[in-house]
Amino acid sequence: MCEASAYLITGGEPTLIMESVDLVIPTEDGELKLVNIFGEQHFIKGSIESLSLVDHKIYIRKE
Repeated sequence: MCEASAYLITGGEPTLIMESVDLVIPTEDGELKLVNIFGEQHFIKGSIESLSLVDHKIYIRKE
């Protein structure tokens, strides 16, 4: 499995916002649409700060 966990960075420590993320899609509204393997969706206004492909983590900085 290659799904990742998405974390929101708002201060010092990242906070888990979604597990088993399969898709990250930028929207026309400047948001990121996160979709997990179960079809659940989460929209967040932010940008990808970094990806850790080996650790399966996505770090998002809120705008």
